[in-house]
Amino acid sequence: MSHETVYAIASGKGGVGKTTATVNLGTALAQAGKRVAIVDGDLGMANLAGFVSLDPDSITLHDVLSESASVESATYPLAENIVAVPSGTELDEYAETSPERLRECLETLRERFEYVLLDVGAGVSHETVLPLGLADAVVLITTPEPAAVHDAEKTLELTDRAGGTVEGLVINRTRPDGDGSYEEIADRLGTPLLATVPDDPAVRESVCAGTPLVVHDAESPAAVAYRQLAVKLAGLEIPDPEPPSTDGDETEATTDDREEETNVASHADVSSAITEAEAEK
Repeated sequence: MSHETVYAIASGKGGVGKTTATVNLGTALAQAGKRVAIVDGDLGMANLAGFVSLDPDSITLHDVLSESASVESATYPLAENIVAVPSGTELDEYAETSPERLRECLETLRERFEYVLLDVGAGVSHETVLPLGLADAVVLITTPEPAAVHDAEKTLELTDRAGGTVEGLVINRTRPDGDGSYEEIADRLGTPLLATVPDDPAVRESVCAGTPLVVHDAESPAAVAYRQLAVKLAGLEIPDPEPPSTDGDETEATTDDREEETNVASHADVSSAITEAEAEK
């Protein structure tokens, strides 16, 4: 996987988990020791701040894009290695923004951070299409529902028209008994499948708590998937998990025990891959 700096996290429609993906991917990268900035590029319907319990001062990306503030003054630390640039929620401020100034904003962040994740607004408008061409690559988010996939196809077309490049596809809210193959969805869209994130009640719990899922419930299935996505985008390899012990003195594990061990192993594998890759540098 190529190492880019600025990723636009985009979807064809709202409600498919784009902001959740942005927050958790960014947090997972930060946990791996990468310097990360997440930017709320949804200028008209900002909501990233609520996902991370951020109560910004009066300065937001709206002020940066209206040239009344610097991007540094609109940058807020969230935790170690990660900051956020929230958008404003006032319509009057939104009316004064100039999306074209986003290029300069991203260039400033590019110099300071290893990864910049831009949460792009859904729909078709100038401020939603522009970032698709400004980013180094686009990570496309969808769910398996036909309407969401259809809208994702439109976003692919918009990215091409904007001169952008799609890194790959993330399918949220997948189910083991879902209809069809998720690889087939990626093939239909003509883009690599980066990750499938299972439908997980812990996601909603983390949103309500205002805490990223990879922190709120680190061993939940969706959190494991987001960490694996972070490892993939960072160009690392996840080693195969150790086989379970066959010691005759041990009692046979229950199904729930085996599932829990699998999740813990996934977490350990991701951490191990990151540690080994950093040691090689």
